[in-house]
Amino acid sequence: MNTDMDIDRPWDLHPQVSVRPEPFGALLYHFGTRRLSFVKDLRLLAVLRALPHVPTARAACAQAGVGAAELPRFTAALTALARSSMVVERTAP
Repeated sequence: MNTDMDIDRPWDLHPQVSVRPEPFGALLYHFGTRRLSFVKDLRLLAVLRALPHVPTARAACAQAGVGAAELPRFTAALTALARSSMVVERTAP
């Protein structure tokens, strides 16, 4: 499994991940690994929700209003989520 986040590739939430919105952002729970992650930024939650509907993670960030100056921070957050298997690279059906 490749966990290097290339934001110019398609990504999605892992099929075993559940998202529970919270006032601070969201809780992500992976039923396979039993890991819990906290998303404390509403725009990161918007990026995660956009992932299945756009061609790349970069496009999801743009759709969520993430500017160029903030992109490294969001890429780092997505990389951490990829390393914990919360997000996975999307493959062609």
